[in-house]
Amino acid sequence: MHRVRFQILILALLVTSFPGLSALKAEPNRNVPAPVAARRPVVPLPQQKPKLSAAQVAAIKKQQKQHKKTEPLAKILFGAKKVAAALPPRAVGWYSKGCLAGGEHLSDNGDAWQTMRPSRNRAWGHPKLIALVKRLAHDAQTKDHWPGLLIGDIAQPRGGPMLTGHASHQVGLDADIWLTPMPNRVLSYRERDNISAVSMLDNTGVAVDPKVFTPEHVALIKRAASYPEVERIFVHPAIKKALCNAAGTDRAWLGKVRPLWGHHYHFHVRIGCPNGGCRHQPPVTGEDGCGKEVDEWLKRVAKVKPEPPPEPGGKPMVPSAKRMVTMEQLPTECRAVLNAPAVRLVKEDQPKPKPEQTTAKK
Repeated sequence: MHRVRFQILILALLVTSFPGLSALKAEPNRNVPAPVAARRPVVPLPQQKPKLSAAQVAAIKKQQKQHKKTEPLAKILFGAKKVAAALPPRAVGWYSKGCLAGGEHLSDNGDAWQTMRPSRNRAWGHPKLIALVKRLAHDAQTKDHWPGLLIGDIAQPRGGPMLTGHASHQVGLDADIWLTPMPNRVLSYRERDNISAVSMLDNTGVAVDPKVFTPEHVALIKRAASYPEVERIFVHPAIKKALCNAAGTDRAWLGKVRPLWGHHYHFHVRIGCPNGGCRHQPPVTGEDGCGKEVDEWLKRVAKVKPEPPPEPGGKPMVPSAKRMVTMEQLPTECRAVLNAPAVRLVKEDQPKPKPEQTTAKK
């Protein structure tokens, strides 16, 4: 018992003599590094998005729908552009849903062509298509004895959906070429806007009129189909049948020529995508399409009376719902094309202004 008291007394004397010892006991963690985990900042948990009620979701959808209704249609915006975009040449999107950057204007007159319907301002295309049209005009004139080409619609200055007419012709890679030969004189502006094209069909509507559709027409279409750049040529089924009958043993080019509604007073040339921003047509199968396919087409058109070539200044066609395209439905790049500055044209390539008065043919 005395020994225990003595040990306690010694311990008390030591604490009193060495005050640092009591401090050490009071601060056991002094000068001891904190654990690494204690130094890391606290990362807050991501906040969850508040859940929307059914009424809120419906309100948002209503606003989006209303926005689409009030947004101008793409054909209005592109139809208002009078000159091409000052951008490198580029076809954007698909033939029936796209636009054209850096378009080139086909001059009104050439030694082997004349453009038609100049008031529409649709003689613009990708430079490669414009070069091909000029080449076809010269080749047909010098090699096939064709008087010259009358060029119909190609594309608007910046492509895009058209105010009237075509669903395609939006990327500057399509061109309509009249089956009416070019006269041996320069047509006036008024004549080009008012002369009607000539149908190649007879009274039945399912066969060509041999007095109008000649071997020279066959040679012209064959010439166009022979170019490797051309991926499709669209003609009326009756014209396709006539081409099949006249082709002889050389039939490889017929696979590019496809039957389609209309196209009995002109043929439609389409070249392939020349850049990475657009899509090609599927390749042809190698068949000439002169069997069951064209016969089925002739059965279809026999049930429908062929429409005459559209009269200049006539009543515009009522657009279908699928042609009411907004900018949101076109490739994103088309906004840049639409808003780009206008290209400067040399004088001979500028579209001519409209005359003060034009008289539509009755």
